[in-house]
Amino acid sequence: MQNSLSLRAYTKRTDTHIHSYHQLVLPTQGAIMIEIPNFRGSVSVGECVVIKKEQEHHFKADEAARFVVADMNSLPNHLAQSEQQVFDISAPLQSFLLFVEKQLVHQVNSEIEQTLFQLFKQLLTQQTLGHQIDPRIRRAQTYMIEHLAHPLDINILSQQAHLSATQFKTLFKHHMGQSPMHYIMSLRMEKAKALLTHSDLPVQHVAEQVGYNDLSAFSRRFRQHFGLSPSQLSGRH
Repeated sequence: MQNSLSLRAYTKRTDTHIHSYHQLVLPTQGAIMIEIPNFRGSVSVGECVVIKKEQEHHFKADEAARFVVADMNSLPNHLAQSEQQVFDISAPLQSFLLFVEKQLVHQVNSEIEQTLFQLFKQLLTQQTLGHQIDPRIRRAQTYMIEHLAHPLDINILSQQAHLSATQFKTLFKHHMGQSPMHYIMSLRMEKAKALLTHSDLPVQHVAEQVGYNDLSAFSRRFRQHFGLSPSQLSGRH
């Protein structure tokens, strides 16, 4: 197996794989639901999941989500020796992934692709393994991602986490650095961006899939988040 980077999309049907090599999955748009030894939950933009060789893993994702996937013969020592399988990535690595995504869809060039992989590996050695997110918060995250088209409030989410509303809000902000509702808004906008970029769904349908029945409210929120209207982003004028 050759060390490589690739751009992937998955489906909402759960698949199961086992590899004879290590694999890292890094979302660039959307999130992946994954189950591996010691971890079950969602991995979204800004995070990386490490699937070590010979580990059975089950996964699914929205069709509009996109991922950079690294197949690796060996892992940097700190990842190989750690039992932590999901970690936050640095801003430079996240920016690099966006460049990788553009390059991979632009042309096939094995020399450039190997150079990208070597730079990716160097950036990976600089990643620190921070604290792991509480499983109760992971459960709520998973519920959010699977129900973005539906109304979501603190009472519903705190029930998923088996916490009181106050405990849930406090614990969520501690782990995620933002309120649950702000996090949901970001998830909705990222999914809308992915659908507008990678599908031909009408804007009204995109809005409904991310929980907005009012098109004008969706358009206002989208412009506030990205600085462009939905139609400007997708080129649908």
